[in-house]
Amino acid sequence: MSDVVLRGIRKSFGDIETLHGIDLDIKDGEFVVFVGPSGCGKSTLLRTIAGLEDITSGDLHIGGERCNDTPPAKRGVAMVFQSYALYPHMTVAENMAFGLKLAGVSKEEMKQAVDRAARILQIEHLLERKPKALSGGQRQRVAIGRAIVRKPNVFLFDEPLSNLDAALRVQMRIEITKLHRELNTTMVYVTHDQVEAMTLADRIVVLNAGNVEQVGSPLELYHHPRNLFVAGFIGSPKMNFVEGKLAAIGANHATVQLADGSMVTAAVDASAGQVGGKVTLGIRPEHFEFSASGNTISGQLIAVEHLGEATICYLQVPGASEHLVVRADAEHEAKPGETLSVRLPETRCYLFNEAGLAFQRVKNS
Repeated sequence: MSDVVLRGIRKSFGDIETLHGIDLDIKDGEFVVFVGPSGCGKSTLLRTIAGLEDITSGDLHIGGERCNDTPPAKRGVAMVFQSYALYPHMTVAENMAFGLKLAGVSKEEMKQAVDRAARILQIEHLLERKPKALSGGQRQRVAIGRAIVRKPNVFLFDEPLSNLDAALRVQMRIEITKLHRELNTTMVYVTHDQVEAMTLADRIVVLNAGNVEQVGSPLELYHHPRNLFVAGFIGSPKMNFVEGKLAAIGANHATVQLADGSMVTAAVDASAGQVGGKVTLGIRPEHFEFSASGNTISGQLIAVEHLGEATICYLQVPGASEHLVVRADAEHEAKPGETLSVRLPETRCYLFNEAGLAFQRVKNS
């Protein structure tokens, strides 16, 4: 078994607490991604699992055993860091086998382990090269191979792709997905890139200021964010937010009055709200419709980006803290300075109360 269970995990550096009682269950063979902005505690949480940071309070279990005081080398975990940390004077094969050599493993076992990892990662032809003769992606494969040869119960990845260019990151995401499928081993992955989180994870853990905001599958977080933070973090481009106040409430709808006096209806259960209460209306850029038939919002077109497969329009709308981002078809013609009206489908709208918590969306939305 290689499940990971965290109960009430707290971590303090002096008087500053960075993790505030984390409870989490990671199943055997699951791929879980920790995601959040810089400074949210995701790398610190990963390092407590690895044993590289002491736990101030709480309990950590790996494979059913309490590991709070277990040395890192005996936890059955292997970590892949952001920096490749390869020895420049060693060949790829020697770098991959170094940990096994320190553990006293025989040369034959080391060779078998290195050959197996190289075959999985498709780097057999690189085994005799030195790191300086490798590309960034190849170096990262070697770093991953160094972890594979140890046959860990849990793989830990700390932003392993952040040093690669955009095209290589896409390629390496595919390679890591294939690796997880082939090894069927528990993997915990840290990133600040929500696209990486959405494409890699079985489940995503969204962290903010040392707290878990929400845990769920990528689509669960995308379609049903618990609060404003998750809604704004998951999705690219991110969700649009417009402030307003409740004009009418019901079990299947809420009518919101926006700053310019216009009314927009959202298909949510707003029965717990109060008429006149402050709310935030949310809608994703790809969910707008170009129609003038009700439930519309208007603004001045500030900028237009033609991306080939789509056109991104930026609107200045009263009550919006930032420009409203609208994703349109590639052929959509719009010019800065124009006034643009877009429709908000009721079932595509989100609504958040003054505390930032989401009203439940009605079924089929």
